[in-house]
Amino acid sequence: MRHLLVFPERDSAEESAESVAELFPALGVPGVVRELLAGEDDAEDAQWVVVVDDPAGALARLDALAEEGEGWREPG
Repeated sequence: MRHLLVFPERDSAEESAESVAELFPALGVPGVVRELLAGEDDAEDAQWVVVVDDPAGALARLDALAEEGEGWREPG
């Protein structure tokens, strides 16, 4: 399963991607992409997304990382 950590700011997304790589070294550094999410129709509303392959038992840590960057986690 994949998880999407969604952030309004690029810096927050990049910091979270680095944190994921530190917490789960086997995953490497996840990619950061800019995405329009469902319901958004303006490019300025695009969010920054970190795509993380499911590290077993890590949902609470991923939720915490997302919240630290004023973001949230969605299943991918």
